[in-house]
Amino acid sequence: MNSIQKLSLIVVLMGVTLLANAQHPWKIRTDNINPASYYGVTVANGMIGLVSSPEPFKVKDVVLAGAYDLYGRGRVSNFLRSFNLLNMRMSIDNQNIEGAAVRHMRQELDMQHGSFSTSFDYGDKATITYTYYALRHLPFTVLMDVSITAGKSITITAGSVLEAPDALKDVQNYYNEIDRPHVLISLLSSSAKSPTGKLQLCASNTFLFSEPHGKEPRVVHEMWDNSMHLMKFSKTLHAGETYRFSIAGSSITSAHDDDPLNQAERLTLYARLEGRERLLKLHNKAWEELWKSDIRIEGAAQAQQDVHSMLYHLYSFIRENSALSPSPMGLSGLGYNGHVFWDTDLWMYPALLVLHPELAKSMIEYRYQRLEQAKRNAFAKGFKGAMYPWESAGSGAEETPVWALSGPFEHHITADVAIAAWNYFLVTKDTAWLREKGWPILKHTADFWSSRVERDGPGHYNINNVVAADEWAENVDNNAFTNAAAKANLVFATEAARLLNTNADPDWQHVAANIPLLSLDNGVTREHATYKGEPIKQGDVNLLAYPLKTITDTAQIKKDLAYYETRVPDEGTPAMTQAVFALLYSRLGDSRKAAHWFKESYEPNLLPPFRVIAETKGGTNPYFATGAGGILQSVLMGFAGLDITDNGIRQIYSVLPEGWKKLTITGAGTEKKTFERK
Repeated sequence: MNSIQKLSLIVVLMGVTLLANAQHPWKIRTDNINPASYYGVTVANGMIGLVSSPEPFKVKDVVLAGAYDLYGRGRVSNFLRSFNLLNMRMSIDNQNIEGAAVRHMRQELDMQHGSFSTSFDYGDKATITYTYYALRHLPFTVLMDVSITAGKSITITAGSVLEAPDALKDVQNYYNEIDRPHVLISLLSSSAKSPTGKLQLCASNTFLFSEPHGKEPRVVHEMWDNSMHLMKFSKTLHAGETYRFSIAGSSITSAHDDDPLNQAERLTLYARLEGRERLLKLHNKAWEELWKSDIRIEGAAQAQQDVHSMLYHLYSFIRENSALSPSPMGLSGLGYNGHVFWDTDLWMYPALLVLHPELAKSMIEYRYQRLEQAKRNAFAKGFKGAMYPWESAGSGAEETPVWALSGPFEHHITADVAIAAWNYFLVTKDTAWLREKGWPILKHTADFWSSRVERDGPGHYNINNVVAADEWAENVDNNAFTNAAAKANLVFATEAARLLNTNADPDWQHVAANIPLLSLDNGVTREHATYKGEPIKQGDVNLLAYPLKTITDTAQIKKDLAYYETRVPDEGTPAMTQAVFALLYSRLGDSRKAAHWFKESYEPNLLPPFRVIAETKGGTNPYFATGAGGILQSVLMGFAGLDITDNGIRQIYSVLPEGWKKLTITGAGTEKKTFERK
């Protein structure tokens, strides 16, 4: 073999290796780490989110679910950056690890085990790997493992840094050593107030050493300034020697606990005394339980990895028994101020309801706990019942910035919440829950729609002046999705009353029967009263076929699809639009179009180096959990044919996208069933 042939073989083998890595079902790997085009990936446990960075030993953001304060943007509540409790400084032979001396950096997200790893060489002196976890079984606690293999004799100095984000104030820093006969614990802690002083944010961490008690390195505390302090240790390593240590830390706020500083330290002490091996064992066990509900694809390796990524992110952003609900960007940063929209109830929720009803229950519990505020919102607008806000945060009051018309006018959110509540009952058949929590939501939202319609004669109970689900249509009358969702809300409330043997307001059925759905001259369902074929932000009308099931006639579904799929521009539209097209074409038996729209729903939105999803083509705001939820519905309810019915989850006719060989859904519903489609 000559040199050219050898070079060609090496190139081929490298290509095969990169392709294999790109299509690993559970791991997303990269060695192409360019800070100028780097979009971090999130490790989260439904409460605390850690966003990756291209810089060694850095975490870009730490976000806590449920922690909001008024500051900065739009005069509304916003997510807060929390203390970055895993940032480190490391030096080797008194030289900080940074810059050109860092070579061969590689990063990997392990979705199966909820971990993120970085490894690199530091000159010829050391190979370093660190892996961090948002511990799934401990909502406020994180862990980072660090391993250093010496290439020659070196002295390392490792410092764990606590630094307050700029928006926080009144920072207080603490350092304690807790000495017991069997353990010495160095505890680094910080506390600060949120911008208005509404919240107290606290964090604490500690080292976990591999040496037995009495032989650990000596830890030294340094106070740098009011906003930053650190603890550090030094260790001499011989050539070929590998040294490992860990950092465990906890972050919590007064939104989660009445005594957050003491609780942060208690949680860190708990993790320290549990020990690394036990922490990871329980963390991995929790992820193993989550992945018993899975989506398995044969014949499309890249689609398998991408679908696992979408499902991983939804699992990461939601937590059982938290009574919290995710924003469009989940715990991946401060996008959309951390607010909760219809993105949760209509797009993320259905996939989770099918695969993990206990996670979906947290999301609907969030809405139930804010029902009284929704009633106050309706009262303020002159309506009866309960009117949910377009953007919701901690209290459930309207949090939409004043300049956005969706706040006062995008009313379909109220029906979206009610439909989510009804679907929870259909999947779980939990009549006790329906009576206690589902029924109040359904009743008061139905009362809202009865007062919201304008009664202009039979068949003309109009819903005027709304922002459509297609948000480019503002202040329009009789929007197709809003009207159909209101009808569904009224019908479901009536059915719930019948099941519970309680009285339904007879006006609900009367109103539902008289809310109009409009048509164009060509028979296509009209998006709103003045719609004339202009471009749309998303497939508003097509949602009447799924998920609303208002339109069931196959010919009408095809007609509406053929018309509106040509009204969606190449840019500026969210991923859910094309996902619904893929879902409907699968149910119609068109595998070619199902494949086309599935790829169009997210591939143009992917960002390097981890294939994270942006909201739109060319967008730069990952991770867009809303889009992931919509795409997962195209797989579950489209390609697999799952359907939420009065008889629970059933499988209806559908076809796989062109090129797919087999699709298996495991752990579906409360009975944890398996469904297959070939």
